[in-house]
Amino acid sequence: MADLFKVLAHPDRVRLVEELRGGEKDVTGIATALDLPATRISQHLAALRTHRLVRDRREGRQHFYRLTSPRMAGWILEALQFLEIRSPIEDGSHLDEVRKLWAPDLARVSNEKD
Repeated sequence: MADLFKVLAHPDRVRLVEELRGGEKDVTGIATALDLPATRISQHLAALRTHRLVRDRREGRQHFYRLTSPRMAGWILEALQFLEIRSPIEDGSHLDEVRKLWAPDLARVSNEKD
């Protein structure tokens, strides 16, 4: 469990999980969405793949990635509640925005798996 938390401790990797919550994407698409260099995205994806948090698929020269467990994004969303309790934030509007963005997709993913 500690290794999992270490891998997810980097903010870029949390953003990657959030970006992949909706389904498979290629490195270029992820880099564009997160406004990060593709080389940096590839390095983070390699770490996530090593810990079996993402799977990849090749199509020609392109690599596509998806979460091995889309529910992982739900864990992160639930962690927001813990963070609010542990360290109350005066302006928690950014946390509310994350909930709005993630919650509908997570409900859809949960229903697809059940």
